[in-house]
Amino acid sequence: MKLLIGMWRNERGAATAEYAIATMAAVGFAGLLVMILKGDGVRGLLTNVITGALGIGG
Repeated sequence: MKLLIGMWRNERGAATAEYAIATMAAVGFAGLLVMILKGDGVRGLLTNVITGALGIGG
């Protein structure tokens, strides 16, 4: 019985797996942001906001 309890409590490598999952989620989110920001509509919107903030646009 003690051997079975020890097997359930063994969490060796759990932190590494959590870091791997978090890293993969961050990479996926970054890829999604890149795809969104490459769109013409978003690019135009960001350009308008920046030029308006800098006072460049007329």
